Amino acid sequence: MSVARVTPRGAERWVRGHPWIYRSEVVEAPSEPGLVRVHDSRGRFIGQALYSPRSEIRLRLLERGDRPLDAAWWRERVAAAAERRRGIDATACRLVHGEADGLPSLVVDRYDRWLVAQILSAGLETVRESVVEALRACFAPEGILLRDDAPVRRREGIAGTPVEAHGSVPRQVEVREAGVRYLAAPWDGQKTGAFLDQRPNRVLAGRLTRPGGRALDCFTYHGSFALHLATRAASVLALDSSAEALERGAANAALNGLDNIAWREADVFDALRELARGLERFDTIVLDPPAFAKSRAAAAAALRGYREINLRAMRCLAPGGVLVTASCSFHVRLPEFLTMLSEAAADSGRRLFLRRILGPGEDHPEVLTIPETGYLKGAVVEAEER
Repeated sequence: MSVARVTPRGAERWVRGHPWIYRSEVVEAPSEPGLVRVHDSRGRFIGQALYSPRSEIRLRLLERGDRPLDAAWWRERVAAAAERRRGIDATACRLVHGEADGLPSLVVDRYDRWLVAQILSAGLETVRESVVEALRACFAPEGILLRDDAPVRRREGIAGTPVEAHGSVPRQVEVREAGVRYLAAPWDGQKTGAFLDQRPNRVLAGRLTRPGGRALDCFTYHGSFALHLATRAASVLALDSSAEALERGAANAALNGLDNIAWREADVFDALRELARGLERFDTIVLDPPAFAKSRAAAAAALRGYREINLRAMRCLAPGGVLVTASCSFHVRLPEFLTMLSEAAADSGRRLFLRRILGPGEDHPEVLTIPETGYLKGAVVEAEER
């Protein structure tokens, strides 16, 4: 195995619990991607890693010890990740969450009897067969689809198209989530086919919905939140700017026998402004927008956007109504998100209570020393009952 040598600063990052070493912290490394042994500036062995020569993240820690990274190692690490998901009440969930499960740049999601994986670094690409064999051994799926079209792969120099690595995977898969069914699109849907990180928050939103009330789902996409709201609400208005996404949402509603969802193609910012001006009121509102901040430089503008939509939503809440609001922008941290909510509440002129802080499900674990594993945050806000 080739050797990479790193600066004291790079070695210290591993000591402090973060698995990445950046380009500027690598003193010596091979020219090709793959598995490497890593030495500090004094030549001492400090671990084994995935090496990506074109990435800003050059080294991703796999193993601190000297044990072989053979087939048994991969099976053991994947099996440990699977054990942490035991007991999840859904047929779709994340099985491997990259760095949080000690398998950096690897994402694996389950959709019923099939797996969809993303290999997101050039280093991991070199052990592709070992990854696939470990997934087959641990889960015995009917098929494994590798989503080689993930945008980050282009920066690693390994761009591609989706390919079946084992068996066959259908274009659509029906999955169940606490009594609600929906169709995932493994080949061409967002991420690996659906947004799985909000699963427990969707279930919670359904339980918080006032029976017989009126609900609003903003940025509905395929209607994952709207479906849960519609199981209790008398009516749901689902908003999204994509007509194609709304068509899939309507198909998901039909799958559940739900006819109380109105699907409206609209810019959510404009729609919320019009609803607020028209004094429209909803008992339950969900705000689950796409990431507004793709970089730290965009965080300030993103917070202004979050503040605007949350302010409009707060003004549309009925007395005693509940707002379930979220952000998936990593560069907007939880304290900033909560500050934004307090500012929006002050501008709304209403008395609003923070009832709960939200995060991802247990299948998307967050590691305290790896902030990149914790991008999703949210809150449940309740309007005063009067």
